[in-house]
Amino acid sequence: MAATSGSDHYSHSKPPLSFLFAGKKMPLKLFWAFALLIFTVSRCFGDDDHEMEEFLKREFSLSKPYQGVGSSGSSHWELMGDAMVTTEQVRLTPDMQSRQGAVWSRIPCHLKDWEMQVHFKIHGQGKKNLNGDGMAIWYTKERVQKGPVFGNMDNFTGLGVFVDTYPNEEKHIERIFPFVLAMVGNGSISYDHERDGWPTELGGCNAMVRNLKHDTFLFIRYIRRRLTVMIDIDGQHEWRDCLDIPGVRLPQGYYFGATAITGDLSDNHDIISLKLYQLTVLRSKKEEEEEEDEITIPSVDNMELLRLGQVEEGMSAIAIFFTVLFFMLGCMFLIIIGLVVYSHWNESRRKRFY
Repeated sequence: MAATSGSDHYSHSKPPLSFLFAGKKMPLKLFWAFALLIFTVSRCFGDDDHEMEEFLKREFSLSKPYQGVGSSGSSHWELMGDAMVTTEQVRLTPDMQSRQGAVWSRIPCHLKDWEMQVHFKIHGQGKKNLNGDGMAIWYTKERVQKGPVFGNMDNFTGLGVFVDTYPNEEKHIERIFPFVLAMVGNGSISYDHERDGWPTELGGCNAMVRNLKHDTFLFIRYIRRRLTVMIDIDGQHEWRDCLDIPGVRLPQGYYFGATAITGDLSDNHDIISLKLYQLTVLRSKKEEEEEEDEITIPSVDNMELLRLGQVEEGMSAIAIFFTVLFFMLGCMFLIIIGLVVYSHWNESRRKRFY
């Protein structure tokens, strides 16, 4: 799945119809018939993608030369903590211990469908697993609040997408770090640091993003109450699926932000750009009626089933090994008991016969 054509990240110009027939004369009727065919096909593909268009919203975007960042009331973005602006990036934390920083939008976002493209960079002197702790992209009710969740408050209200670079739980045999995951909070759900957010995550993927020479991107789309997260970290200009969850209910009027934190281990956490696109989607009358009710509290439909699926998929290699081992031992035990019982029965039968 690729980002839509209106994005600044991947913009591909479409050749005009005349280009297809350069050097050839074509009857007018045939030309218009071909044009109608192209239009019809494009409409069909548009229906599959909800006839979606996107428009860059500069008031919610952050890019060079970062003129909209500052402490003045007229600026669109506000820095917090150890964050600082340079000519090349907004550095949320330097490669130093016990730092946390953030950049938050001052303007609440009232878009129904949107897409955020994040150009970021994580790098430092630490070797593998000797770096930390990570960064997060937020769409939350609260803003400019320091805290332990990648530099933001715990028990947040809204959406958090985390790039976790350090494994706190040593038993993550099936999980490779850095790891990208998403969480929806309603103000009373706590992020579990000891288990790296696993009990409340919606899904995720591994993302080897540290100390890369090429650009790294994170893509967050919220459309028709569906949350999609993708990454582009291989330098191939191709999005890779990370998670895709339907039934995600996010209220309008929340704030976008980016935060990062370091502890005993550290990294530079840089934001090069945040680009927010408004998505316009044609909805059927039934869909409009279904989405008529105003969302006031963030939630995820069928979260219990989602967690059950993650538990089943999340069995480690050791857990699978012991499950199979105990199953085989149980079968062997039953076979031995059966043989013993049969042997006693056969012996008693033989004695009665003679």
